[in-house]
Amino acid sequence: MTSEIVSVIGGKEASNGTAYESVNPARLNEVVARVRLADASTFSSACRTATAAQREWSRVPAPVRGRVIASIGRLVEANAEELARLVTREIGKPYAEALGEVREIVDTCDFFLGEGRRLYGQTVPSEMPDKNLFTFRVPVGVAAVITAGNFPVAVPSWYLVPALLCGNAVVWKPAEYAAASAHALYRLFTAAGLPDGVLNLVLADGATTFEGLESALAEGTVHKVGFTGSTAVGRAVGELCGRHLQSPCLELGGKNPMVVMPDADLDLAVEGALFAGFGTAGQRCTSLGTVIVHESVHEEFLRRYARAVAEAAIGDPAEDVLCGPLLEERFASRYEEYLGWIQPHHTVVSGPTGRITPDNPRAGFTGEGGLYYHPVVVDGVRPGDRLFLEETFGPIVGVTAFSTLEEAVELANLPGYGLSSSIYTTDPKSAFHFRAGIGAGMVSVNNSTSGAEAHLPFGGNGRSGNGSRQSGVWVLDQFTRWQAMNWDYSGRLQKAQMDVAEIVPDLDFHL
Repeated sequence: MTSEIVSVIGGKEASNGTAYESVNPARLNEVVARVRLADASTFSSACRTATAAQREWSRVPAPVRGRVIASIGRLVEANAEELARLVTREIGKPYAEALGEVREIVDTCDFFLGEGRRLYGQTVPSEMPDKNLFTFRVPVGVAAVITAGNFPVAVPSWYLVPALLCGNAVVWKPAEYAAASAHALYRLFTAAGLPDGVLNLVLADGATTFEGLESALAEGTVHKVGFTGSTAVGRAVGELCGRHLQSPCLELGGKNPMVVMPDADLDLAVEGALFAGFGTAGQRCTSLGTVIVHESVHEEFLRRYARAVAEAAIGDPAEDVLCGPLLEERFASRYEEYLGWIQPHHTVVSGPTGRITPDNPRAGFTGEGGLYYHPVVVDGVRPGDRLFLEETFGPIVGVTAFSTLEEAVELANLPGYGLSSSIYTTDPKSAFHFRAGIGAGMVSVNNSTSGAEAHLPFGGNGRSGNGSRQSGVWVLDQFTRWQAMNWDYSGRLQKAQMDVAEIVPDLDFHL
């Protein structure tokens, strides 16, 4: 049964808009939801609605807001399997991964429900008598949150949960190709008792959203922008926010390196590279970009990796598979462009490339009806290659060799991204040397480049973001602002740096 969904603003459906169909990428003839995409004025109107609602929401005591977050977590947990099945159906993510994604929402709620009682400020000593100084965390106001569809429910929760807990209202624009999953998550959030207008769902395309955001920023009805998506769009969002003196939270792409040292457990490294490279069909911002393997183990690693890729199950995401289809037609088209970056000096060690079809099958699987692609491992990538330097959002991994750890660190940093990284080694000295030299915001030792926990900071540097962090207590700095207060009860005007009590030392004293 195909649902019809629309934007929801102030608790009311906005039924007008352009028709759009969200399609199952595993069965392209199956429409998951018929969607009405809003226009730019609808987005800016939602921001005005959120501004009015936020005033009352911010007056709700933070511990009470924390109880609402707790209720969201319990509701998601009770509906976990249904929500995961919808994610699998709409974006083609294997069900086991989808279920893990839903679990991430629960973990996020479990962490932040207690932060409602820990939005601490400080009491600070004054340099003058009869005077106290205080600091407070205050909500920013209205947050405009724009998220991608490869993690249609987990990543939005990284924004929505802390933003709401801190007393902000939110206008959320999810990816249109994941609209049904977003709408389901919205309904779970509002079932927890959020007042109308505190969380608003706007379904729109990217160009329309940018236009509406530009208007809202000019009107002063958006006070924080959270964006997860490509580096190119992130730059445009950052420039727009900069014109309005705002610092957005930008979580962008990655070209994530994995270094394999000569002392590495190669089977473990292969397992990590398989999941990091091809889980979610390589469509994660934390997906593995390039394996940088020590020259002494390069050939053996490559042999084991190629065999593991060849044996990995690809197919119906409802089954036990490593990966399913690509997210949507536009991503399939872009991925085919990336395959065009394979050059004569490269060696494809994984077998066939391109779309899986009856004429180009994979171990009997013909991929009929879906956006299925062969996983690709390319050896011999060089530092000047596009395959080495640029993000490839899809199931393709490059491999290159190195001779010293210093060289490996240099290669790992060269593309200019800085999201995630990994090193496989049994030597703590190598692990800490790599950590100190890598420019990534996240480092894994003997683990894949993918995988986040709700209580650790998530985020990147360079082409991967502007240094903002999500998850854990660190995200509170995105959705609150520090306010300082001084209270002078001396009964007279005491001027800072002027009326300071002084104790004069004898600096000429010597023993």
